[in-house]
Amino acid sequence: MNQIIKKIENNERLNFQEALSLYDMDLFTLGKLANKKREELYGKKSFFNVNRHINPTNECKDVCRFCAFSANRKNPNPYTMSHEEILEIVKNALSHGIKEVHIVSAHNDKVGIDWYLGIFKKIKELYPALHIKALTAAEVNFLSESNGLSYEEVIDQMIENGVDSMPGGGAEIFDEDIREKICKGKVSSKNWFEIHRLWHQKGKKSNVTMLFGHIEERSHRIDHMMRIRDLQDETGGFNAFIPLVYQKENNYLKVENFPTSQEILKTYAISRLVLDNVPHIKAYWVTSTVNLALIAQEFGADDLDGTIEKESINSAAGAKSANGMKLDEFIHLIKDSGFIPVERDSLYNELKVYK
Repeated sequence: MNQIIKKIENNERLNFQEALSLYDMDLFTLGKLANKKREELYGKKSFFNVNRHINPTNECKDVCRFCAFSANRKNPNPYTMSHEEILEIVKNALSHGIKEVHIVSAHNDKVGIDWYLGIFKKIKELYPALHIKALTAAEVNFLSESNGLSYEEVIDQMIENGVDSMPGGGAEIFDEDIREKICKGKVSSKNWFEIHRLWHQKGKKSNVTMLFGHIEERSHRIDHMMRIRDLQDETGGFNAFIPLVYQKENNYLKVENFPTSQEILKTYAISRLVLDNVPHIKAYWVTSTVNLALIAQEFGADDLDGTIEKESINSAAGAKSANGMKLDEFIHLIKDSGFIPVERDSLYNELKVYK
């Protein structure tokens, strides 16, 4: 273990086995190493943005076993918003100072591609300064398959209609055997990477997630990170890595051994040490809880996402995030935890430092 610590201190890249062995390290030693890397990059700054999540439909053709949001599984209340309803939400959110709208939907085969893409054009025409983060790789794959379009054709239409960046959803766990069990029929890991590769080649940025704490093993998480690191070496297009803690309610996985807080913090810390080429590690408070996300700032995480206003996907599975968080409360919590709140835009340009 001392050799691995020396490699980390010398900024040498870890291989798969070395990265996996970090899980056997003492939590506080691991945290100290990750925090040192974090502070070398950002000091005590902790980033967030003022954003609004919108999930325009929960009607989905796919049947992911971990999902509690889809109306085709455990959710008895199907809905699909009209463009007018979405625009009204955006209008109201703008009055609260949002800089980004984050739009992710289910895979609804009852509506066409114009429903998916047309709303972005309408938002951008009305509010050209508003950053639109939208369409996961899973949605791109769905629109490609259901409309007979190549990935590049879908991506070109996204850009033409005003999408500025892509979220990292749909990644789940890249191991194909695990994927077969939890999200069979969804975009493959190979195609997830191809979609983001094409997006990056257009000069655009995206994020990447990892859903952990269900049926995967630690080795699957490390494999997931290694694949991300490889594409980032190639394109440099990922802004942030977002480890998402699995939410256990209202779905079909029936996980019994939920990860401990120590396991979650170790995963954040290892992410920071392994992903030496991904700028930001996000502790997404929606899935980790606010309190653990604040602690994660000392274990390599430098971003807490944002105010969100309303969140539907994870809250359907038990997360306490349905109504987002007020800006002043967010700032207060970060300050109280000993860090400096920094409001950023979607591409991590600093907008305001709250000292």
